[in-house]
Amino acid sequence: MIEIVFATNNSNKLHEVQALMPKGIKLVSLKDIGCFEDIPETQNTIEGNAIQKANYIKTNYNKDCFADDTGLEVEALNGAPGVYSARYAGPEKKASNNINKLLEALKHHTNRLAQFRTVIALNLGDKTITFEGICKGEIINQKKGSGGFGYDPIFLPDGQAETFAEMSLEIKNTIGHRGRAVAQLIAFFEQQT
Repeated sequence: MIEIVFATNNSNKLHEVQALMPKGIKLVSLKDIGCFEDIPETQNTIEGNAIQKANYIKTNYNKDCFADDTGLEVEALNGAPGVYSARYAGPEKKASNNINKLLEALKHHTNRLAQFRTVIALNLGDKTITFEGICKGEIINQKKGSGGFGYDPIFLPDGQAETFAEMSLEIKNTIGHRGRAVAQLIAFFEQQT
């Protein structure tokens, strides 16, 4: 049994990733290790934030762990909001405000192409390994669906008829950015056991 910390306070992410993990891997939450402080995310790239979070847990708690960071990259906005996706409309990280700001920014754009990108940084022993998952799609004009979180109600993945907020967690995990990155992480774990 491999026990590993998933360095997130986002219960939605924890739920999504736990649903994907094989039997031989036990996920431990930040709460389980007594980490209640805000982990710094001060890097200017998605990769940098994921590595910074994983390093924080390794340095301060001496636990093997992985951390992820995700950004929504909109082509017409030169990749914005990107690394600032969670706090696009302000430090309170309110999803509805972020969505409204993004829809306003795209109001006069016909190019609505976007992608979600997740990077997972794994600290295992003395190694740091990164895994990346991308889901391409487009930003629709209005919210659809009540599931998911963040920008899910306005993101329509390529080849799909439903937004992330309308589809089941199983489908989202199969085609989504986080699911793709986690699949690489799981494949790596399977090679280790």
